[in-house]
Amino acid sequence: MDNSQHIDMDFRALLALKRKEHKDLDHAIESLISAPHTDQLQLRRLKKKKLSLKDEIKALEEQFFPDIIA
Repeated sequence: MDNSQHIDMDFRALLALKRKEHKDLDHAIESLISAPHTDQLQLRRLKKKKLSLKDEIKALEEQFFPDIIA
């Protein structure tokens, strides 16, 4: 395996990890919202972290899968 293939695999693993973390945060937010007494501060922090992760994922995707206009 050459170095570029190794980097490709590392990049894909990082992207998959970020997507899983985003999905896990989504579930945590849903659980918090459905709780009888929702901690609004915690909810805002989780939503902010989820948005930040979404931005990271988008940046990684744009870096790895550039939008090439044919």
